[in-house]
Amino acid sequence: MSIIKLSAIDSTNDFLKDLSRNQSVDNFTAVVAQKQTNGKGQMGATWQSEEGKNLIMSILIKDVLQNSDEIFHLNVAVALSILQVLEDFNIPKLSVKWPNDIMSDHKKICGILIENSFKLDTKIESVVGIGLNVNQRKFDDLPKASSMAVVAENEFDLDLILNKIIFQIKKNCSWILSNQSDKLWQEYHKHLFKINVPMAFEDANHNKFMGIIKGVSTDGRIQVLLEDNSVKNFGIREFQILF
Repeated sequence: MSIIKLSAIDSTNDFLKDLSRNQSVDNFTAVVAQKQTNGKGQMGATWQSEEGKNLIMSILIKDVLQNSDEIFHLNVAVALSILQVLEDFNIPKLSVKWPNDIMSDHKKICGILIENSFKLDTKIESVVGIGLNVNQRKFDDLPKASSMAVVAENEFDLDLILNKIIFQIKKNCSWILSNQSDKLWQEYHKHLFKINVPMAFEDANHNKFMGIIKGVSTDGRIQVLLEDNSVKNFGIREFQILF
């Protein structure tokens, strides 16, 4: 297991992608930074983090996904990996907010961004960016953010968490490789944020409506039961949970 530690970088995802383009990089190589100046989240959002307090990392994953139909299997495997590690540290009320934010109760403590590259030999190479709030305690202007330290009232060892996450991701990827992704999906749905709970939502046109999350399709679209008893699938840019 190769781990590259940096004091500061614009983006661990970009660093790892550039590294992989220019040289041979071992599978599950991780890049970790104490400070990230241009961290990225879903849909172009920025990821803010206090220097040296949190786990800012990217992992290269290759030779796991066999075709484009399996893309969201990796999202499921990674999100579950983070949740399972946090369970080991007794972080309470954990769930996965679609597509792959990790929540403790109603507070976000981890964001995940997966960027996939399709190679000429049809192989798929993924760079998994993870921003986990660990020991940071103040989140100015971020009312829905929290950290492991806040919710557990304890300080944590960043290196220990890092190694556990890499180990768990490798373990969960093995389920994909053995064509047993259904086991991952079962756990993902079991921990899906607000599943089977009536909730308010907003679509891409800012129309608000009520519905019930019933699950996520294998292509990564969230399935919502509407008031007319129809089920509609939404993509990442088409839907927002209001809570």
